Amino acid sequence: MLKKLALLFSLCLLLAVQTQAQKKSKKDYLITITTPQGVMRLVLFEDTPKHRDNFLKLVKDKYYDGTTFHRIIKEFMIQGGDPNTKNEDPNDDGAGNPGYTIPSEILPHHKHIYGALAAARLGDNMNPKKESSGSQFYLVENQEGVHFLDNNYTVYGQVIDGLSVINKIAEQGKDFRDRPTTDIKMTVTAKKMKKKQITKLYGYRYE
Repeated sequence: MLKKLALLFSLCLLLAVQTQAQKKSKKDYLITITTPQGVMRLVLFEDTPKHRDNFLKLVKDKYYDGTTFHRIIKEFMIQGGDPNTKNEDPNDDGAGNPGYTIPSEILPHHKHIYGALAAARLGDNMNPKKESSGSQFYLVENQEGVHFLDNNYTVYGQVIDGLSVINKIAEQGKDFRDRPTTDIKMTVTAKKMKKKQITKLYGYRYE
């Protein structure tokens, strides 16, 4: 009898947790990245929770505000999120981080399509577990995607509005290191909204 009661309690608890999760999933955070070239809006994927939660924390802490897109390569991607880009020394751009990495959340159904948000990281020789930078990210600029990166870097979000801004940023003048000759600073915000409203405004379909 006690075993049956324990099993019943466990099932009720599981159902309650699932119901609560379903209630929470009716809303999502809309991420807005504002640059001199325009505004981009993104969503973060729920099945990459470590990257999602970390990005949201940094946004809420205003960590990204004043950082730049420090690496731009046309037909490839634009990269940002390095705290070093806030200082006056351009030579250390690309080397900064918040002091930690994030375990990889590489999923085969998240591809490097146009506008994908993915985590930068050190190469496999130094980072065989493919752990992600704690803050640096990139946005895919190639309209055909950059699928040779699939299953090697964690893709954890998608630009759903303002895709052309990625192209405008990639077209800016740059030096031999692919660093823009004029700083492209960003501010990043997060707003919690109903998923239905995000779909209505931007046409993004949740699975």
